[in-house]
Amino acid sequence: MADKKSLKEQVYAAVIRDVISGEYPPNAILSEKQLIERFSVSKSPVRDALIELCNEGVLRSIPRFGYEVVAYTEKDVREIIEFRGVLESHCLRQCAGSLTAADFERLDQFLVQSEQLAHSEQEIVAHWENNVSFHLLLCSLAQNEYIYKELERSMNVQLRAYAQFHWDRWHKTAIILDVDTHKMIVRALARRDLEEALRVLRQDLGLWNESGSPARF
Repeated sequence: MADKKSLKEQVYAAVIRDVISGEYPPNAILSEKQLIERFSVSKSPVRDALIELCNEGVLRSIPRFGYEVVAYTEKDVREIIEFRGVLESHCLRQCAGSLTAADFERLDQFLVQSEQLAHSEQEIVAHWENNVSFHLLLCSLAQNEYIYKELERSMNVQLRAYAQFHWDRWHKTAIILDVDTHKMIVRALARRDLEEALRVLRQDLGLWNESGSPARF
């Protein structure tokens, strides 16, 4: 593509992909010159992509040195999951009593597609994207665009953090997507059992307290 915006998007997407794949590991240093040569583009789209990557917390600008790939800690991941728990629990409470037959049809259709993906040997990123789509679909039913965007951003950060911790294992393992908890959430909502839907959501997110009981939000 020839226009400046699309070139920026190409550079942005390529850097994200390489961070997730481990091509650019945590604390790796990128430079404008390196990316300009790699993509055979001018400085402007590369600089715009780097600015956006810094704004999103993927990179950190180090003046007169380059751009460092942000390293995540296990504490970062725990905080992201806790944040997701607050957002998604709120969304379920907001929409649980007003879901329509059309809403459940959308959810059921998505679960059918998930089942098909679960029995295929896809890369981990494809399975994660399916997981993201389910949680964003649930969130969208609350009709709060700000929460939707924050949840999407949080899950993108979570993917990058997981990739840093676990990419070697993911890359060598055939991942089978478990959609059982997603089904259980939808079934609980269909029964208008909000507490059960919240319990399974917390289980799906891995939100458990030290006693082994689900964390409360």
